[in-house]
Amino acid sequence: MSERPESPGPDPDDTFDEFTDLVEEETRRDPDLAVIEAGSRTLRTQGGPPQADVPARPEDPEVDKALREVEAELAGRWGETKLEPSVTRIAALMDVLGEPQRSYPSIHITGTNGKTSTARMIEALLGAFDLRTGRYTSPHVQSVTERISLDGAPVSPERFIETYQDIKPYIEMVDSREEYRLSFFEVLTGMAYAAFADAPVDVAVVEVGMGGSWDATNVIDGGVAVVTPIDLDHTDRLGGTPGEIAGEKAGIIKQDATVIMAQQPVDAAQVLLKKAVEVDATVAREGLEFGVVARQVAVGGQLVTLRGLGGEYPEVYLPLHGEHQAHNAAVALAAVEAFFGVGAQRAQLLDVDTVRKAFAAVASPGRLEVVRRSPTVVLDAAHNPAGARAAAAAIGEAFQFSRLIGVVGASGDKNVRGLLEAFEPVFAEVVVTQNSSHRAMDADELAAVAVEVFGEDRVQVEPRLPDALEAAITLAEEEGEFAGGGVLVTGSVITVGEARLLLGRG
Repeated sequence: MSERPESPGPDPDDTFDEFTDLVEEETRRDPDLAVIEAGSRTLRTQGGPPQADVPARPEDPEVDKALREVEAELAGRWGETKLEPSVTRIAALMDVLGEPQRSYPSIHITGTNGKTSTARMIEALLGAFDLRTGRYTSPHVQSVTERISLDGAPVSPERFIETYQDIKPYIEMVDSREEYRLSFFEVLTGMAYAAFADAPVDVAVVEVGMGGSWDATNVIDGGVAVVTPIDLDHTDRLGGTPGEIAGEKAGIIKQDATVIMAQQPVDAAQVLLKKAVEVDATVAREGLEFGVVARQVAVGGQLVTLRGLGGEYPEVYLPLHGEHQAHNAAVALAAVEAFFGVGAQRAQLLDVDTVRKAFAAVASPGRLEVVRRSPTVVLDAAHNPAGARAAAAAIGEAFQFSRLIGVVGASGDKNVRGLLEAFEPVFAEVVVTQNSSHRAMDADELAAVAVEVFGEDRVQVEPRLPDALEAAITLAEEEGEFAGGGVLVTGSVITVGEARLLLGRG
């Protein structure tokens, strides 16, 4: 096991280029800046739990300039929504870099919802057992540097820039040989794998970008393959049923691996199990080999008892809201047990106190994250119906709002009607808006769908997100200061990230 060097200090829906200059763009808007600086009723009252690890722009002007130059070069490549389904280019990059992804073991995570939260939990557990970790997740909430973490913290801007510059000649070499240039996501994946090898890490925790078989991350041979719940999303690329989507996601299951499988639709489970048989993989299924034994709501989160591969872990505090996060925790625990050989080489618990300590320190920005009080404003990056259903159930359980106002800004390529229908039972009213992404659904178009779902009297349109936040908070305050009104901002990771900035987080 390598010695743990000093952790770098931390120096946040599917795209990068429209977000890189958001802070600068927001401060150039005089009306918005005046609101922020004056401390209006909307933006004045800050509160909630400590801020999660979402880095702001670098304070050093020269570092900020260099980071912006790297961001601009990355933004000039294919974005994450334009794909040529193949690992040919990323494999070529790994070849010229000397196969850095093979210098450490890895845990590979796919699924539809819960991947990033599960990755963060796995990272926290491994770190608590004195392993040096590298984590690669997507998309980011506010800063692209969030995507690559070492020792539980995003790489510093300086290290991000240095990593890009180190592999840039090799990127250009591959670009010149291939029919298509490396995409934004492929370059970032190469950067992550190179950074992990350079650190070096003891284990990498890697989340797929989309699918599995042809995802750029799939040049690793994950000894542990994790499949979070599969539902309908990216149906134009992955398939129209959970079973079809599972066929793509099963591509991360490698020969002799251990598969940690969350509860799945029947057709998805059948596909995953068939793949496991084909490659002699060992499968652990939630609800059979591991799972959630008990859970109860607690202040700031929940108290859970988990059954792992080696036995039961009672009274584990998880500072995240919702039943879905308890299930994510069970999956994460089983994945780490499998990594350590629990259930295979040995049948014993991991140290329970260490497990408790790790889970108690978990944060997941933009996932039912409280960013303000009086009234309470919660951010959740749900962008498909399954994620929205989980968020709606969790917010009802954890917050007990007497009146909840939704702020929804969604991408045009998502199942917006399904998302709105999931939130309809819990939103008293909804303010529809749009984020800065070129993929954002026009606010008026979104409003037309919202009216069909909520009725005209419950829908308000505010195309600018600052105005939408102001309107929602005003609506939540109508019942009085102590009446229990709240606001949920949702619909897109980009919407959540921009709201986070406007509310002074990051």
